[in-house]
Amino acid sequence: MLINEKSRLALISVSGDPAAEIGKEEAGGQNVYVRQVGLALAKQGWHVDMFTRRIDPDQANIVQHEPNCRTIRLTAGPAKFINRDQVFGYLPEFVQQFQAFQEQEGYQYPLVHTNYWLSSWVGMELKKLQPLKQVHTYHSLGAVKYRAVSNLPAIASTRLAVEKACLETADRIIATSPQEEEHMRNLVSSKGMIEIIPCGTDIERMGSIARKEAREQLGIPPEAKVVLYVGRFDPRKGIETLVRAIAQSRWNGNTNVRLIIAGGFRPGQSDGMECDRIKAIVKELGLEAMTFFPGRLTDAELPSYYAAANVCVVPSHYEPFGLVAIEAMACGTPVIASKVGGLQFTVIPEVTGLLVPPQDEAAFAQGIDRILSNPAWADQLGEIGQQRVEIAMSWESVARRLNSVYSKLMSQVAVKSVQKPQVAA
Repeated sequence: MLINEKSRLALISVSGDPAAEIGKEEAGGQNVYVRQVGLALAKQGWHVDMFTRRIDPDQANIVQHEPNCRTIRLTAGPAKFINRDQVFGYLPEFVQQFQAFQEQEGYQYPLVHTNYWLSSWVGMELKKLQPLKQVHTYHSLGAVKYRAVSNLPAIASTRLAVEKACLETADRIIATSPQEEEHMRNLVSSKGMIEIIPCGTDIERMGSIARKEAREQLGIPPEAKVVLYVGRFDPRKGIETLVRAIAQSRWNGNTNVRLIIAGGFRPGQSDGMECDRIKAIVKELGLEAMTFFPGRLTDAELPSYYAAANVCVVPSHYEPFGLVAIEAMACGTPVIASKVGGLQFTVIPEVTGLLVPPQDEAAFAQGIDRILSNPAWADQLGEIGQQRVEIAMSWESVARRLNSVYSKLMSQVAVKSVQKPQVAA
């Protein structure tokens, strides 16, 4: 069966492999977003190829997720993990490999959806070489990130320039919250076409288990009070704030309380070093008996942990959106989050959870006290949060809105085929 070229879509995520194990170093919300958007769009009739950079010579070239959705790994620089701030110099090779793949397959992608600033540069370069429309999702803005950093990385000026150029030249920018759009306008550029489409979650999988059953699976007593963190080990995620908040809360020393800090890490790497630092703080504060580190949670385990928790805490210093917040809400668990970025859109204070100032240990402690002390109110927050996610934040609803954007742009595209070379008999 021949595929209509207008149904072909390239999702480009140079530094976020959609097929990676979530929770490993630099594998988080962006990876989830690209993979889940790709899967949902494939169900809606798109032929989706998700391009990323190879970080291990033993990785498969192509990972087939569904019949019309696959991850394609391109070689750009050494086949090893490289911190995002050191990847830029290998992007021209990524562009060359992308073009080589198109030539091999015998077609050009008329539409690319780039993710993160590194991929935006790739998309802008491809626009110089072939007719296409570019949609872009930032996931993180350097203009916001660098305001909270004392020592700017060497790549900072390049990143800021690329992000500005992308906003002003891409055919459509996808902001995941009104707050992210405001940051773009105030800190990046007043030019460009922006549309707000929130992130999503798998509402069927996330809402698939009740608290009682989840606790039975995990061996957590029914009477326990469970405070949960899910995410990478990264200083910007604010795990230290959460640990110190627990130490300040009225629940410190209560044998019924469990603090679960879930996330993968690699010994010797930056995430492993951050995990060691957090464990040292836990020990220093005398919280070892009540704190648990289950490691990276699989997709199958996540719903049980979210459902088992009385509250999920997202203490990030900044989040453009905050996937963990809506995953917890989809499981009926109230959220306490930092009042930053897209979390201000995701969490409705006093309705689906609480928003508190970032890095404010006392405020987080007070929020934890409020929710753990009022189980009926906590259940109400969780129920309303679940309804909010089901209505507006499923991956299917996200894909439908992206499909509308793509379709409008595709109506403007003059598709140019690339003839596949003929092999002599």
